[in-house]
Amino acid sequence: MPRSEAKTVAAYLKELPAERRAVIAKVRDVVLRHLPKGYVEAMNWGMICYEVPLERFPDTYNKQPAMFAALAAQKNYYTLHLMAACDPRHLKELGDAFRKIGKKMDIGRACLRFKSVDDLPLDAIGKLIAAMPPEKMMEMMKASRKR
Repeated sequence: MPRSEAKTVAAYLKELPAERRAVIAKVRDVVLRHLPKGYVEAMNWGMICYEVPLERFPDTYNKQPAMFAALAAQKNYYTLHLMAACDPRHLKELGDAFRKIGKKMDIGRACLRFKSVDDLPLDAIGKLIAAMPPEKMMEMMKASRKR
Protein backbone atom coordinates (compact mmCIF):
# COMPACT_ATOMS: atom_id res chain seq x y z
CA MET A 1 0.00 0.00 0.00
CA PRO A 2 1.27 3.47 -0.74
CA ARG A 3 1.67 5.83 2.19
CA SER A 4 -1.76 6.94 3.34
CA GLU A 5 -2.77 10.56 2.97
CA ALA A 6 -5.73 10.09 5.36
CA LYS A 7 -6.18 12.97 7.79
CA THR A 8 -8.10 10.99 10.43
CA VAL A 9 -7.89 7.49 11.87
CA ALA A 10 -11.45 6.82 10.72
CA ALA A 11 -10.52 7.79 7.14
CA TYR A 12 -7.41 5.57 7.30
CA LEU A 13 -9.40 2.58 8.48
CA LYS A 14 -12.06 3.19 5.84
CA GLU A 15 -9.49 3.08 3.02
CA LEU A 16 -8.21 -0.37 4.08
CA PRO A 17 -9.68 -3.57 2.61
CA ALA A 18 -11.91 -5.34 5.17
CA GLU A 19 -9.43 -8.12 6.03
CA ARG A 20 -6.57 -5.67 6.58
CA ARG A 21 -8.84 -3.33 8.55
CA ALA A 22 -9.72 -6.24 10.86
CA VAL A 23 -6.03 -6.91 11.64
CA ILE A 24 -5.29 -3.25 12.29
CA ALA A 25 -8.44 -2.94 14.44
CA LYS A 26 -7.41 -5.84 16.70
CA VAL A 27 -3.94 -4.44 17.33
CA ARG A 28 -5.30 -0.92 17.69
CA ASP A 29 -7.72 -2.16 20.35
CA VAL A 30 -4.80 -3.58 22.37
CA VAL A 31 -2.90 -0.31 22.06
CA LEU A 32 -5.88 1.82 23.10
CA ARG A 33 -6.77 -0.41 26.07
CA HIS A 34 -3.23 -0.12 27.47
CA LEU A 35 -2.24 3.38 26.37
CA PRO A 36 -1.24 5.53 29.34
CA LYS A 37 -3.01 8.84 29.84
CA GLY A 38 -1.25 11.75 28.13
CA TYR A 39 -0.81 10.23 24.67
CA VAL A 40 -3.17 11.06 21.82
CA GLU A 41 -4.14 9.01 18.79
CA ALA A 42 -3.63 10.84 15.50
CA MET A 43 -2.61 10.37 11.90
CA ASN A 44 1.01 11.27 11.19
CA TRP A 45 3.62 9.94 8.77
CA GLY A 46 0.84 8.03 6.95
CA MET A 47 0.19 5.86 10.02
CA ILE A 48 -2.00 5.74 13.10
CA CYS A 49 0.26 7.34 15.70
CA TYR A 50 0.17 7.50 19.46
CA GLU A 51 2.06 10.60 20.42
CA VAL A 52 2.77 13.24 23.01
CA PRO A 53 1.17 16.48 21.79
CA LEU A 54 3.48 19.39 21.04
CA GLU A 55 1.67 21.45 23.70
CA ARG A 56 3.01 19.00 26.28
CA PHE A 57 6.46 18.32 24.81
CA PRO A 58 7.37 20.96 22.20
CA ASP A 59 11.12 20.35 22.22
CA THR A 60 11.34 17.69 19.50
CA TYR A 61 14.15 17.55 16.97
CA ASN A 62 11.75 17.66 13.99
CA LYS A 63 9.04 19.95 15.44
CA GLN A 64 6.55 17.03 15.20
CA PRO A 65 4.75 15.44 18.17
CA ALA A 66 6.89 12.83 19.94
CA MET A 67 5.76 9.45 18.61
CA PHE A 68 5.44 6.66 21.16
CA ALA A 69 3.85 4.03 18.94
CA ALA A 70 2.42 3.75 15.45
CA LEU A 71 0.42 1.21 13.51
CA ALA A 72 0.16 0.74 9.76
CA ALA A 73 -0.79 -1.67 7.00
CA GLN A 74 2.07 -1.91 4.52
CA LYS A 75 2.03 -3.63 1.12
CA ASN A 76 3.11 -7.10 2.30
CA TYR A 77 2.86 -6.89 6.09
CA TYR A 78 1.80 -4.71 9.01
CA THR A 79 4.00 -2.61 11.27
CA LEU A 80 3.78 -1.68 14.91
CA HIS A 81 6.37 0.90 15.90
CA LEU A 82 7.15 0.73 19.61
CA MET A 83 9.54 3.30 21.03
CA ALA A 84 9.48 1.37 24.31
CA ALA A 85 11.31 -1.44 22.45
CA CYS A 86 14.36 0.86 22.32
CA ASP A 87 14.85 0.07 26.01
CA PRO A 88 17.00 -3.13 26.14
CA ARG A 89 15.03 -4.51 29.08
CA HIS A 90 11.71 -4.07 27.28
CA LEU A 91 13.18 -5.52 24.08
CA LYS A 92 14.30 -8.63 25.98
CA GLU A 93 10.83 -9.04 27.54
CA LEU A 94 9.25 -8.72 24.10
CA GLY A 95 11.65 -11.30 22.63
CA ASP A 96 10.86 -13.68 25.49
CA ALA A 97 7.13 -13.25 24.82
CA PHE A 98 7.62 -14.10 21.13
CA ARG A 99 9.57 -17.25 22.04
CA LYS A 100 6.85 -18.23 24.50
CA ILE A 101 4.21 -18.21 21.71
CA GLY A 102 6.61 -19.95 19.32
CA LYS A 103 6.94 -17.04 16.90
CA LYS A 104 9.97 -15.26 15.51
CA MET A 105 10.18 -11.57 16.32
CA ASP A 106 10.75 -9.53 13.15
CA ILE A 107 11.89 -6.16 14.43
CA GLY A 108 14.04 -3.34 13.14
CA ARG A 109 15.18 -0.60 15.47
CA ALA A 110 11.70 -0.17 16.97
CA CYS A 111 9.52 -1.37 14.09
CA LEU A 112 7.82 -4.71 14.63
CA ARG A 113 6.71 -6.34 11.35
CA PHE A 114 3.97 -8.98 11.29
CA LYS A 115 1.70 -10.69 8.77
CA SER A 116 -1.11 -11.74 11.12
CA VAL A 117 -2.42 -10.88 14.57
CA ASP A 118 -1.53 -14.48 15.50
CA ASP A 119 2.14 -13.53 14.99
CA LEU A 120 2.02 -11.18 17.99
CA PRO A 121 2.13 -11.74 21.76
CA LEU A 122 -0.67 -9.21 22.32
CA ASP A 123 -0.59 -9.46 26.13
CA ALA A 124 3.12 -8.62 26.17
CA ILE A 125 2.60 -5.75 23.74
CA GLY A 126 -0.16 -4.36 25.94
CA LYS A 127 2.11 -4.64 28.99
CA LEU A 128 4.94 -2.89 27.14
CA ILE A 129 2.67 -0.04 26.07
CA ALA A 130 1.27 0.36 29.59
CA ALA A 131 4.80 0.49 31.06
CA MET A 132 5.79 3.73 29.30
CA PRO A 133 3.85 6.80 30.46
CA PRO A 134 4.60 9.98 28.50
CA GLU A 135 6.84 11.35 31.25
CA LYS A 136 9.09 8.29 31.06
CA MET A 137 9.26 8.48 27.27
CA MET A 138 10.13 12.18 27.36
CA GLU A 139 12.93 11.46 29.86
CA MET A 140 14.23 8.72 27.55
CA MET A 141 14.17 11.10 24.57
CA LYS A 142 15.98 13.85 26.49
CA ALA A 143 18.63 11.38 27.68
CA SER A 144 19.22 10.12 24.15
CA ARG A 145 20.00 13.66 22.98
CA LYS A 146 22.76 14.01 25.56
CA ARG A 147 24.69 11.10 24.06
